[in-house]
Amino acid sequence: MKRMQKVSLTLPVLLSILVLVGCASMGPPGNVKNVTCNAKTIAWDVAKEAEISNFACSLGKFGIDPSLIFTMDLTNVTDKALRYRVNVFLEDMDKAAGHLVPRKGKPPVLEPGQTASVKIPFLKTETLSDKILVFVQAMAE
Repeated sequence: MKRMQKVSLTLPVLLSILVLVGCASMGPPGNVKNVTCNAKTIAWDVAKEAEISNFACSLGKFGIDPSLIFTMDLTNVTDKALRYRVNVFLEDMDKAAGHLVPRKGKPPVLEPGQTASVKIPFLKTETLSDKILVFVQAMAE
């Protein structure tokens, strides 16, 4: 009877570990193409209304400060004009930055099929984060 209890307790734990390891090793979703960033882990939460056709990170200068700079090309894949909210979280450094895409305009929207380039700098950040979360959300009209 004791052996049955041990097996019934360890089986869910093992399955949970396998699922977590499998999810952590997965690549970017289908609407994210051409990722050139050497972070250990990049988690993606990209709205189905958007496609990231290029995502890169590099260390450089933004203004006069050393910075970690993220660059992405965001495309509207719907049949209506939309505005997007982009956030990048450096989870192991407790830092975050965001951007509206497009930033301005009358009205401030991306037309269907249109692509916008976004540069998100993390000022005074001199090392690459190991754990990054990229969040793209379509905003309500």
